Amino acid sequence: MHEKPFESITVQHVLDRAKVSRSTFYSHYSDKNDLFLSDVEDFFEMFSTALIRHNDTSNRVAPVQEFFSHVAEMRQLVSSMAASQKIRDVFDLGQGHFARAIDQRLATLPATGNLSATRRSALAHASAGSLFSLLNWWLRHGGSTTPAQMDALFHQTLWSGITPPAPRPTSTSTAAPRSTVPATRKLR
Repeated sequence: MHEKPFESITVQHVLDRAKVSRSTFYSHYSDKNDLFLSDVEDFFEMFSTALIRHNDTSNRVAPVQEFFSHVAEMRQLVSSMAASQKIRDVFDLGQGHFARAIDQRLATLPATGNLSATRRSALAHASAGSLFSLLNWWLRHGGSTTPAQMDALFHQTLWSGITPPAPRPTSTSTAAPRSTVPATRKLR
């Protein structure tokens, strides 16, 4: 994909480059798209679970800084995927992998031990969507902020959604609050 658009790459190109037979290729993949998505799947599985596999002790739920740094290094490939209209498939796969890994990570953190499995799963999926939305924004803005800043923004957003808001001050008055809307209003 660095050399030519995805749509112009044939299975024969892959066979020649990999020096494998057609039967070997088809015993593992149904077509070139299957090969591509299989590699993408392996990449996201490895990246999304990095904190879990490395027994990270921080409150980070996803390796955002490392992921964005890698994407920055692979900008040409990302551009090739966008030009070949593969970026949406890639983002969808990545979002699914990160959602599962974030859910697993949240299940192990003391600060989220009180979350129900349903709420944790919903939060993980929303957070993965947020991660890929931030990535899309970051790519469109030319990586104008550092991967470390994007990591901080992502985690600040995530934890603000988990930490309950501070209680509102209560009024010492027992009177009902005055409404600024008239009790009756004519419709015209």
